[in-house]
Amino acid sequence: MNSRSQAEGMTGTLHIVSAPSGGGKTSLLRALKQSEPGMVVSISHTTRRRRPGEYDGVDYHFVADAAFKRMMAAGEFLEYACVFDHYYATARVTVEQALGRGQDVLLDIDWQGARQVRAAMPQAVSIFILPPSRAELEHRLRTRAQDSDDVIAGRMQAAVEEMTHYVEYDYLVINDHFDQALADLRAIVHARRLLRTVQAPRWAGVVGELLRGDDCR
Repeated sequence: MNSRSQAEGMTGTLHIVSAPSGGGKTSLLRALKQSEPGMVVSISHTTRRRRPGEYDGVDYHFVADAAFKRMMAAGEFLEYACVFDHYYATARVTVEQALGRGQDVLLDIDWQGARQVRAAMPQAVSIFILPPSRAELEHRLRTRAQDSDDVIAGRMQAAVEEMTHYVEYDYLVINDHFDQALADLRAIVHARRLLRTVQAPRWAGVVGELLRGDDCR
């Protein structure tokens, strides 16, 4: 099946969501998933070791380096990256299966992964989440962990680099007030679900009955 026919067969929407560290993305996506039926979060594959409190198939799919590289060579990933000597990736088949079931999929990745996914699935919707100010971003980073000033400075520098790529995304959400940012994300999801190209196949019977001309006099 070619990419065009695959896209036409998918009834769900893939939502790519990116943000700098400290942008509040994780909490927002957790709340979005809980508030929206039919929405799932894609679980990434990784070669890093499982940490205490993490569960295979829940937090990540934990795989060995050799298995990961076999999957990568076989083209089984929509995107992949090496971060701090460990690989992370999104499996193509699980995303496509969820979309085919009519589920909306949330994909939590950085801008580099987002580029790869958009190239493979241009019909995806992309959203970038920004903090309301640089001062607030630094405050969030400092309150998350007891890190040194040098570590915080490094994280800020990385965050600024990440934020420069917001122009590559379809939507921009400013996470100043959590409830408003969540409402904005829900509005994006709802608007996408109401597109004619999504609604017409779903309501084909209703549309057909409404437009049938044999009962008109």
